[in-house]
Formats: sequence, C-alpha cells, structure tokens
Amino acid sequence: MTAAVEAHGVGLRVGGRWLVREVDFAVTPGEVVALVGPNGAGKSTVLRLLAGDMPPTAGRVLIDGRPVDAFSPRELALRRAVLPQQTVLEFAFTAREVVSMGRAPRRSDADEAVVTRELVRTDALHVAERIYPSLSGGEQGRVALARVLAQEAPILLLDEPTASLDLRHQQMIMEVAHQIAAGGGMVVVVLHDLNLAACFADRICVLREGRIVADGPPWATMTERLLEEVFDCPIAVRTHPVRDCPLIIPLATV
Repeated sequence: MTAAVEAHGVGLRVGGRWLVREVDFAVTPGEVVALVGPNGAGKSTVLRLLAGDMPPTAGRVLIDGRPVDAFSPRELALRRAVLPQQTVLEFAFTAREVVSMGRAPRRSDADEAVVTRELVRTDALHVAERIYPSLSGGEQGRVALARVLAQEAPILLLDEPTASLDLRHQQMIMEVAHQIAAGGGMVVVVLHDLNLAACFADRICVLREGRIVADGPPWATMTERLLEEVFDCPIAVRTHPVRDCPLIIPLATV
C-alpha cells in the first residue's frame, strides 16, 4: 500500500543545533504509529515537520506523494489534522464552539451533527455548553481532540493526547485512534506511556537525540536492551497478562 505521509532524510537545525536529523519515516492507511522516546528526543518536532507546520532544514516531507509545502492551507487542512500538546484559549468560547472550529475547512449542512458526534465520541458532550477555559485539563484535552476529529481529515497527527487523561479516557482515546485507522485513516501519535504504545500501536518509532533508532511492531522495538539504552534506566519487559503485547516495567534503582 502506498504511503500517505513520508519523510525522506528530514532534519531540522535551530541555532546551530540539530533537533532532528536523517529521519526516514512513512505511514500508510490503516496504521497507528506511536513516536516514543525521552524528553528532548525530537518527537514533537518530527510531528510538526510531518504536519508542515515548519520547513525542514534538510530532506523533504510528502503527503500523498506531494511536497507538504505545495499544499494551500485549506488543502492541507483537508488532508491532515493536528492536535498540539496544548490548546490554549483565553476567550469565552464554549466547548461546542471550539469543536465547531474544526469544521472550518469543510463547512456543510452536516456541521452540527458532526460536532455532536465527536463530542460524544470523546465523552465531552456533557461539557458542550461550558466555557472552554473553565474546563479541567482532561476535559479540555478531550474537547481539543473532538475539534481535531471534527475536521474529518484522513491523517491525524496527535501530540501527547493522553497526557492529562485518567485511565479510562486514555484507553478511550487510543481506541478512537484504532477506529480511525480501521476506517482507512492513519494516526501518528506521540506518547510517553510505553504501555499504551505497546498495547495500541501497530508500529512504534523510538527516537533518541533527534534520530529514529528503532521502527517496527511492539515486540520488535520494546526490548529491554533498547529501552534501557534509550531511557537510561533499568527496565523489564514481560508479556502482557491479557493482550498479546509487551508489558514494560520500570525497575527501582534503590
């Protein structure tokens, strides 16, 4: 199957320092791909480069075989939707109005139905009429994701969508990612929780110091040797007691 998102030799240099370097990466329809690695490894930078939010210093990013910088803003919004780490709004928009912003690239008579559908899917319908800045961090996160889903783009680029969520909603968000992929879309998601990545991602890309050091299915990438080297701490990897995936256990050092 042809890749819909590709990075070829991509690098970004800022202030004389390479934040990411020599990144080769491709995502095809039907995949959920997790980007993992320690703080400062370049995960969010890779996501922003894939989104076309910044031009690479080296290499090129393609969407559907076309350079990402060749798309108009609206064309790009129809192909990919981006969830940043934080969605900061100081104005008194309601949660429903925030989700409605995701409809901007494709306004239609179905807008209200789509907005309601995505509020339900992210378990945020009960806060729909509340002012966005008044919501808890987890509620804001789910509303922001609903806005991204309402865009109805086939490519989702999600930066730490589970960071502020409780266990139930973490599971729910990753299940939504699988639904999108099962419907022919594709999801690239930055995660700090290695067990969420191992349980829900079809592929895991491990980054260290701006480079991809492993790319493959969970059992191939979530090894004790690699994880200990990348995260610089003792780690045990066992078989998950319920799912056919690795279970990652950080070990105490004292």
